[in-house]
Amino acid sequence: MHNFENLFKNKKAIITGHTGFKGSWLSIWLQSLGAKVIGMSWDIPSTPSLFEESKIFNQIEDHRIDIRNIEMVKDLFKNSQPDFVFHLAAQPLVRLSYKDPILTYSTNVMGTANILDALNEIKKNCIAVILTSDKAYDNVEWVWGYRENDTLGGSDPYSASKGAAELVIKSYIKSYFTGNASKVKIGIGRAGNVIGGGDWANDRIVPDCVRAWSKGEVLQLRNPYATRPWQHVLEPLSGYLNLAFALSVDAKVHGEAFNFGPPSENNHTVLELVTEMQKHWEAVLFEDISSSHDGPYESGLLKLNCDKALHQLKWKAVLDFETTVRMTSQWYENFYNRKINVHDFSLAQIREYIQIAKSKGMAWSRD
Repeated sequence: MHNFENLFKNKKAIITGHTGFKGSWLSIWLQSLGAKVIGMSWDIPSTPSLFEESKIFNQIEDHRIDIRNIEMVKDLFKNSQPDFVFHLAAQPLVRLSYKDPILTYSTNVMGTANILDALNEIKKNCIAVILTSDKAYDNVEWVWGYRENDTLGGSDPYSASKGAAELVIKSYIKSYFTGNASKVKIGIGRAGNVIGGGDWANDRIVPDCVRAWSKGEVLQLRNPYATRPWQHVLEPLSGYLNLAFALSVDAKVHGEAFNFGPPSENNHTVLELVTEMQKHWEAVLFEDISSSHDGPYESGLLKLNCDKALHQLKWKAVLDFETTVRMTSQWYENFYNRKINVHDFSLAQIREYIQIAKSKGMAWSRD
């Protein structure tokens, strides 16, 4: 049994990519637990953004640092001496990776190496959760979920960059953070196809939906029959927090990778996702343009096996597909109708998630 507030209260936690979608949610959650959040990000990746709309920047340290700048990264780590590091910063878009592979590789591979090198120079105990992606796996389109020991790689520059980052992480762990004597404990998280309120990134289905529908426009579906393991953003974030706890109490977790994904019944097509969103949004309009779409390769089927997280971390996803879509749609409905301020509504959804998790017996959420 453990309590996250006891783990993070008054502790310094660096979040890289704190201005992004997942980083903003994690900043709100950790700040609510009493952590002293230190954010490090190059810029604000979208307009609007959860980071700005929630005004979380008023409650945390907000640093504009490019993770490719090794000296600035090391200076922040040296000056902060963090207790926790959550590395989320990345170039996260497959289509952009085709347009700018050098940006993608330099950010996702060398940026990760810079974080690891900075960790190697801090002088205190520190727990680091480093996030890659479900697309780090070499996707051969099989029907069962990928396990943590399956082959890494990828056809597109984004997927390849995440596979390469995993090699860098493993190398640093074996070279500099070996055994129980290491002051730095590292865990790797793999998750993907996260949805939830506050995402306005390009080339993602839910942001594409809300941008179109908020203007009364018709959404064009490029790949309506692509199947994804949809999960609400709070699911993997709870996994990352749980992984941080496990690293603090169990030396065997150090250096291990974990998948964080939804149950298999949450694997649905893009078309099914949009159709479910129709239940929570008026005047939803969309059309299938897959027959005329001639874009770059995007994988059709991808899902994760999360048995390792269940058995070693006692973690599993707790939201079904309908609840995932409802919470996502309600967040945007609240935003566009300006009912409750964004920070308070987001925090209310975190509390709702915790209550659902408690009702399903998740050990991480118990007092």
